[in-house]
Amino acid sequence: MDWKLSLAGLLIGLLVGVTGMGGGSLMTPLLVLFFGFKPSIAIGTDIVHGAIFKSFGAVQHRRLGHVHARLTAWMLLGSAPFSIMGVAISWWLRKHYGDGYEDAARLILGVALVICGLAFLVKAYLHSLPEDKPFLLTDRDRAIALATGVVGGFVVGLTSVGSGTLFGLVMLIAFPLTAAKVVGTDIFHAAVLLAVAGAGHLLAGHVDLGATGWLLIGSVPGVLIGGRFTVRLPDRALRIALAATLTLAGVKLIDPPGADGILVAGAVAAALAALYATARWLAGRGSLVATDAGDG
Repeated sequence: MDWKLSLAGLLIGLLVGVTGMGGGSLMTPLLVLFFGFKPSIAIGTDIVHGAIFKSFGAVQHRRLGHVHARLTAWMLLGSAPFSIMGVAISWWLRKHYGDGYEDAARLILGVALVICGLAFLVKAYLHSLPEDKPFLLTDRDRAIALATGVVGGFVVGLTSVGSGTLFGLVMLIAFPLTAAKVVGTDIFHAAVLLAVAGAGHLLAGHVDLGATGWLLIGSVPGVLIGGRFTVRLPDRALRIALAATLTLAGVKLIDPPGADGILVAGAVAAALAALYATARWLAGRGSLVATDAGDG
């Protein structure tokens, strides 16, 4: 199982490096569904793992000039303390309800994944971002950043989901940032936030340090390689596939009636949509190359 954990870490690292999102949203259900971890241990292990490997990506994006430091600071004002609150509630639930809490955590995680997956799907169809120009925060921007931090931080502490999904989606919609700066700011903020939440989970005994080490063997090189390809890949196709993965993983955890049929239908629909988006992206690149050759 050890090498399989490293392979899972590599895949997650590549996705996070390219998009800035999906690390906790994907890794936690992978640990639960494919490696047999209890939800509470999967959540804590993933948060500590994310804090470490995203720090490497954060440094890289900072060097590339892809981090809006002031926006990060305002989000952290809300997310850091409320992530600790989420960890505290998670610990209290486990202490008082024991194994019963594991079932509740699985349901909570599944619902959070479905919400995040649908958020990703919305994001996949948003239009292109503005040009790379200086962005000075207004009072409205600070309020949005703080509120996003409060909500997102609590969700991260409780479930490990949302460190990238919620924050990245709000930044894309509310702030005039390029895709590269959304990714860089998102990873930088997540690295700091997960370090705070991870410390709480370590104290609560929710972390498998051995599994964390094997995950890092794959995820650290993955996030560094993925960061080199930020916004150079067919973004819409990647986000459609990621949205489908999140949503279907959530459905599997919730396990409603007819879950197997939903999973098959959703996977087929997502694959077709991603292939269509990739074909359009390749056609656009071909037209651009042909135009440039004609001008030459």
